[in-house]
Amino acid sequence: MALDQYREEEEEEGMSFLDHLEQLRWHLVRSVAAVLIFSVLAFLSKSFVFGQVILGPSKVEFFTYRMLCKVSEALNIPALCIDELPFILQSRQMTGQFSMHMTSSLVVGLIVAFPYVFWEVWRFISPGLYSKERNAARGAVFFVSLLFFMGAAFGYYILSPLSINFLSHYRLDPSIANEFDITSYISTLVMLVLASAVMFQLPVVIYFLSMSGLVNAAMLKSYRRHAIVVILLLSAIITPPDVISQLLIAMPILVLYEAGIMIAKRLERRRREEREEEDY
Repeated sequence: MALDQYREEEEEEGMSFLDHLEQLRWHLVRSVAAVLIFSVLAFLSKSFVFGQVILGPSKVEFFTYRMLCKVSEALNIPALCIDELPFILQSRQMTGQFSMHMTSSLVVGLIVAFPYVFWEVWRFISPGLYSKERNAARGAVFFVSLLFFMGAAFGYYILSPLSINFLSHYRLDPSIANEFDITSYISTLVMLVLASAVMFQLPVVIYFLSMSGLVNAAMLKSYRRHAIVVILLLSAIITPPDVISQLLIAMPILVLYEAGIMIAKRLERRRREEREEEDY
């Protein structure tokens, strides 16, 4: 059924509160089913998903480390090359490896199914919007999904490897060996990837707030210093306690904040043009 036809039928039927709840239930059921399907596929692909993807940043053969070594050779800066990760992974609980296999499969399933899940959420929300608002939010599923995957890729290929490298080399005393539990490793990796994916949604949040009239470009500019402080604090919370990792996630978020200001300006300019056309 086409989405436009779906909206028209809803408007014609005048759905009750219970009808909306039933509709929401089916949207949630389909979303959960999609996540579970991809999670099962990830669970069955253990050698690739776990051996290559999840444990990738823990190996010196990882893409980011190899690229840094090439940059190190080109710039003649040996310190950039990461050719050693002095830690080992352990499982200290009997069910540790199996539970982490389940957890990591669910996370992979959620990330892969995110566009479909958001599409289901958008299908439920969009009929309640005015036609003008729906037109203004056209392409929301695409841009939200794009920013989500860009953030996840940034967290996986940039933030996670550098954080793992820092934490693996950090020692209070040479006599203390870094032997990380697999639960701690996966939790850190998942937190960095998902946090980056969520924080990359900042332009979308600003777009909808600006579209609803809650914020404008002038307000965003006046609170720029406050936003910088908040972004740095959030970066310090979700990253390991090293300045490089904090700046690595703060810089793209600041760029996205500036992009949000440009988006707000564009929306205000469009509103002025529409008002001028109506007055004319």
